[in-house]
Amino acid sequence: MTTIKLSFRNIKKSFKDYAIYFFTLILGVAIFYVFNSIESQTVLLDVTSSTYEVIDLMTNMLSGASVFVAFILGFLIIYASRFLIKRRNKEFGIYMLLGMSKRKISMVLFFETILIGIISLVVGLGLGILFSQLMSMLVSNMFEADMTKYEFIFSSNACIKTIVYFGIMYVIVMLFNTINVGKCKLIDLMQTNKKSETVKMKNPWLCTIIFIISAIALGYAYYMVTGGINETIKTSKDIFKPIIIGAVSTFLIFWSLSGLILKIVMSMKNLYVKGLNTFTFRQLSSKINTTVFSMTIISLMLFITICVLSSALSLKSSMTANLDELAPADIQLTVSIKDDDWLDQGYNEKQIENSKLGVRKNLEALNLDIDNYLKESVEYNIYRTKDLTFDDTLGDSMEEVQRNYLTSMIPYSVSEMIMTISDYNNVAKIYNNEEYTLNDDEYMIIADYDSMIQIRNIALKNNEEINVFGHTLKPKYNECKDGFVDMASNHINSGIIVVPDSVVDNNFKAYNSIIGNYKTESIDEQRNIENMIKNLIKNPLSEQYNLPTVNSRLDISEASIGLGALVTFLGLYLGIVFLIASVAILALKELTESTDNKERYNMLRKLGADEKMINKSLFRQIAIFFMFPLLVAIIHSIFGIAFCSYVISTFGNEKLLPSIIMTAIFIVVIYGGYFLITYLCSKNIIKENRNAREY
Repeated sequence: MTTIKLSFRNIKKSFKDYAIYFFTLILGVAIFYVFNSIESQTVLLDVTSSTYEVIDLMTNMLSGASVFVAFILGFLIIYASRFLIKRRNKEFGIYMLLGMSKRKISMVLFFETILIGIISLVVGLGLGILFSQLMSMLVSNMFEADMTKYEFIFSSNACIKTIVYFGIMYVIVMLFNTINVGKCKLIDLMQTNKKSETVKMKNPWLCTIIFIISAIALGYAYYMVTGGINETIKTSKDIFKPIIIGAVSTFLIFWSLSGLILKIVMSMKNLYVKGLNTFTFRQLSSKINTTVFSMTIISLMLFITICVLSSALSLKSSMTANLDELAPADIQLTVSIKDDDWLDQGYNEKQIENSKLGVRKNLEALNLDIDNYLKESVEYNIYRTKDLTFDDTLGDSMEEVQRNYLTSMIPYSVSEMIMTISDYNNVAKIYNNEEYTLNDDEYMIIADYDSMIQIRNIALKNNEEINVFGHTLKPKYNECKDGFVDMASNHINSGIIVVPDSVVDNNFKAYNSIIGNYKTESIDEQRNIENMIKNLIKNPLSEQYNLPTVNSRLDISEASIGLGALVTFLGLYLGIVFLIASVAILALKELTESTDNKERYNMLRKLGADEKMINKSLFRQIAIFFMFPLLVAIIHSIFGIAFCSYVISTFGNEKLLPSIIMTAIFIVVIYGGYFLITYLCSKNIIKENRNAREY
């Protein structure tokens, strides 16, 4: 009983000093509960069955991500425990002097860990339950669900999972503390404040050379992922080159700056000798010298956090914003017209023959007249021939393309999609896109995928001629025209060759499609029509016919919303956890330094420094220590986000700025919150000697 009372008294007495520890534990529990309770929050949403499938996938992926998150938080708790034990070495030494055994000290720590765990779990779960109600609104908004059925939700599954995961973490911490106490020696515990890490001064010339080399290497890595991406990244494996170069360069920059900062400041006499700057910068130099590897890891984690959050939020916004533009009709039905080569792929002769009938006749054979449900529609064909591939359209421009672009990503041998000008104009009319005209010896290219547009424009500007079904055609325009045929949630049209009607050969039809708008405005009725078409595949007669694929605005909307929500929630979950882990490690390191340097601050008081000067020195040290890795991460992120924007360019990036602003808000709130708590706790620690609060 005495042990429990002592444990409880220790926690109460040191609560202010442990604020970072409690804050991190509570925040970790709350976030863990919130993201694992999403499954329960979506039960009341009034959504379609296909959306439920997306939600189920999302919750499963979040559950899998929770295992990874648990490892990160577990590492963080163990790291924090190291700080707490080091913080109390002298206290444990006094316990041993008074006759307390190591087993008894271990029991004190055991009960303290249990009490801390219970407090953190209760408060964290309480906050998590409150925050999860806000998450319910966010989920509802993501999936465009009806909020009229909303009610207060408590997820028992998420609660149990949170208790189990964090319970395992606390057990590991208990074992870790027991082992650490068992290794303690009385002399080490009593002299802990007199020990200091040995910091070897680095050769400034060597540091300067390494800094210049690493800066050049980092600049090259930036170039690889932005301006020189098409020259330096030829295959998917090449992306690891700038990552490795960037990580190593970041470490070397921190290593070299740790040896240069003090030298640079010392050369600025007016700054160096002003106030307590001599003490401030020596302390700062010592901190960076002993945390080069940690600073590198933290900076890279912050870089990942910024890129993940910005890209995830941008992707969701862009996908939903593109829906009206890229899915302007209600439904698109397409039949793939097959030849005898398809016999080897499991199709029978009857299916191959009937595929040539097109969409309408295949549906009519199954007693469905699609025109009964459409108020307007257009029918068009897509043609393909092995005699016109992508590399044929490049002509003599091939060498320039291979020199400037990612060759492994270019489909050189794929047959081009060909369309008549009248068919394209009919599609453009129903889509409300621009219509065009062509002379008998001209062609044009319709595309909306930026990367492929850049490549195709090279050939068009060089006036490359092509041969289509025996007709030689020249480009009417020296650039691609914006447009598309297949509805989608993003820009995927890499190019359609539009030619005069007289050029095409009907023997080379590849697809027959119908695009239309429903007579009804009711979403439920539209869904019933689409389900009826999809259910035709269960008809025994379907084995004889080539049923069309259904591509509807409803399906595209649900898929884009689902994917956007999945990416957003995963990005938020991992991004926030990475951010907390990074800044918590910084905070704990700073608190450890404050504990070790109490005597130095006490000496400053004896030399006449007042509290205002000391607090100002402490504030500057912590501010620079926190800003250093963040500044490097921000510089990395400028180029990282540019690369992410390039990779997800098919989804659009017009919403990138709002997502960056949102990411900045997250960082300011969490990073700034930890900074403020760290400063207040450090200020409290260095005042201990003055207040004679020694164990």
